[in-house]
Amino acid sequence: MRDHFELQAYDAMGRLGELTVPRADVTVETPALLPVINPHHETIDPGRLAEFGAEILITNSYVIYGSDEVREPALDDGLHDLLDFDGAIMTDSGSFQLAEYGEIDVNTTEILEFQREIGSDIATPVDIPTPPDADREQVGREMETTQARLETAADFDAGEMLLNAPVQGATYPDLREQAARDAYATGLDVFPIGAVVPLLNDYRYAEIVDAVAGAKRGLGEDAPVHLFGAGHPMMFALAVAAGCDLFDSAAYALYARDGRYLTVRGTEHLDELEHFPCECPVCSTRTPAELRDRPTHERTKLLAEHNLHVSFGEMRRIKGAIRQGNLLELVETRARAHPTMLDGYRALLDHAEQLERTDPASKDAFFYLSGESADRPEVRRHHDRLARLSPPADLVLAADPDAHAGSDADVWAVEPPFGPVPRGLDQTYPLTAELPERLDGRAYRAAARGVNRLAETSDAAITLVDDGWPASALDLVAEGVDIDTTVEE
Repeated sequence: MRDHFELQAYDAMGRLGELTVPRADVTVETPALLPVINPHHETIDPGRLAEFGAEILITNSYVIYGSDEVREPALDDGLHDLLDFDGAIMTDSGSFQLAEYGEIDVNTTEILEFQREIGSDIATPVDIPTPPDADREQVGREMETTQARLETAADFDAGEMLLNAPVQGATYPDLREQAARDAYATGLDVFPIGAVVPLLNDYRYAEIVDAVAGAKRGLGEDAPVHLFGAGHPMMFALAVAAGCDLFDSAAYALYARDGRYLTVRGTEHLDELEHFPCECPVCSTRTPAELRDRPTHERTKLLAEHNLHVSFGEMRRIKGAIRQGNLLELVETRARAHPTMLDGYRALLDHAEQLERTDPASKDAFFYLSGESADRPEVRRHHDRLARLSPPADLVLAADPDAHAGSDADVWAVEPPFGPVPRGLDQTYPLTAELPERLDGRAYRAAARGVNRLAETSDAAITLVDDGWPASALDLVAEGVDIDTTVEE
């Protein structure tokens, strides 16, 4: 067991945890955001990052290694003094440069030694970041190279420095699972999901979710997962619900230099804003016009500050949602910001069985917000429980059981999207769900699957009272279930 990562709470596959970083003598609350610092272009002084909520940051050891300007100060004084940052510092290895330029002049042992010498708290070996859509032969070959380098890292004398074990596999979830299983077996400490930046840039969120889900299947629960390059707050909740614990963001600075303004619903251009939709210190004390009038350097710095405020604010919101058990409601809200985000949410729900394994059995409330809510793990769990029941021999399912109180048969409620609700359970989670009056067809179709689940696992004679079910749902009801279409006005 990895004793540096302690889990405290789950919601879906999202979790609250504590990552102990012994070399820095710091414990980082997860999920956590790591601002990316380029020592040559510090848009915001790293010493100020704690003001925004940063407990950990990330910088590129290969950039420092190749820089006459900062290499010697880093070696002499250490990263923490160089960056004036008291929290934990993770360092990347140069794999990004390898992906961009095809080669680098350092190997895994050399870059790990350098990271140790400059005082990195979490170091990274040189993995091979296979791009999306590469053929399986290339992916498999480069996975083998990465795994060999991870095994080299596992034999490296890191002292108290934690080591990353990047998980590759491109856009093949089964290969992500295999890579994760092999990486986990090395005994290394933190598991970044690598080479997803091209997918992020192209808004391919569904494929990112599938890649993360594949990797999670290969990792143990004690494995902290880092989604490399995922710095836009719009997708943090989705990625956390899929099981990611750490995120690094260069977007706060890169977007600011381009005059772009981050929100949890997407990106705005400063030139097009008349009002700021934000209450952070930057936005509450000035207008867009006033910010546009500032000198370029000052404008960029203030935009970067806003971008950090909104990013860390979303992380706090996510942590609160996990504690309150409504993370999936937050994900569903964020999914309405962009069609590809909705694709990502639907991909997440395709992994409902995986979500259900860690999703708490009891929460405060279930809010049905759209058809996607019918595919949530709570619905699946209820259907599985129905298979374990022994219903009465003659059973009527009705929306209003009291209206059938004189029936010779036993009467249970039937509640979309869950289906049959045994007596006495209607006040238990998730059957206390808050539902809209105008339910969509997907809720009824999910309820029909619940009816079928009960029918196929029991010998009961079941009658379903149709009080306005759509035909698409009634067509799904198993042949052995009678449908009563005689509903009293």
